[in-house]
Amino acid sequence: MSATAVRPVVTDAKPAPVRRRAGAGLGLVAWLVGVVFFLPIAWMALTSFHSEADAATNPPSFAASLTLDGYREFFGAGGGASPWPALVNSAVASIASTLFVLVLALPAAYALSIRPVKKWTDVLFFFLSTKMLPVVAGLLPIYLFAKNTDMLDNIWLLVILYTSMNLPIAVWMMQSFLAEVPVAIIEAARVDGAKLPTILVRVVAPIALPGIAATSLICFIFSWNELLFARVLTGVVAETAPVFLTGFITSQGLFLAKVCAASLVISLPVLAAGFAAQDKLVQGLSLGAVK
Repeated sequence: MSATAVRPVVTDAKPAPVRRRAGAGLGLVAWLVGVVFFLPIAWMALTSFHSEADAATNPPSFAASLTLDGYREFFGAGGGASPWPALVNSAVASIASTLFVLVLALPAAYALSIRPVKKWTDVLFFFLSTKMLPVVAGLLPIYLFAKNTDMLDNIWLLVILYTSMNLPIAVWMMQSFLAEVPVAIIEAARVDGAKLPTILVRVVAPIALPGIAATSLICFIFSWNELLFARVLTGVVAETAPVFLTGFITSQGLFLAKVCAASLVISLPVLAAGFAAQDKLVQGLSLGAVK
């Protein structure tokens, strides 16, 4: 009679206390990273409520008295220019260009994902390669074109530029979202007699809504923050908020608190848009919008 040796079962599963400690450690690291990224914003907000003399102290004073002088000067209380035209111009350029990008990117992404064309990967790479050109390299030709067509200091020139600048990244992002749309649903809609515009608006768009929201937010942020073209191609009529912000930086006098107040106010629309679309943004990023 032979005895059968019993071998121990080797498992890679970690005990529950070890997993909990690992999860707590990762959570602590995530909180620390979040605090590090939040500190500059908190510092800017605190400095905006200080007087210029207190804001310029080195090292900075945390117990300095708080004041709203920086915000009053930003909104023109001291006889300065009003920021509202610049804010309106930024809103028009950002929102209009984002809408145009969505109208153009949705059919293009549909053609590259649900009904792919030949060598669609090469097409996507070509779209992305247009973002590799330095912006400064195209500044002079665009300026000459705007000058010869009398479009300098025109907000719609910025809308066209922002649309063309954000369209490649929007097509690249939305292609990955539309690839997740079940083809059977589209075929069922086609069998029911739905045309392509109806399929895009009533079938594809609701399913890919998280991706569309994430793409819209990123295009809006890129357009709102753009400075170089707005600085060179605009003057008084089409001046945007980032260009208006640079006017607070002078070679004489103190301006740190006023710049922080202006920066915080100009950042609020982007923060509000991100907060309003945070659930869709998280869903979109989790679906692989940014790879």
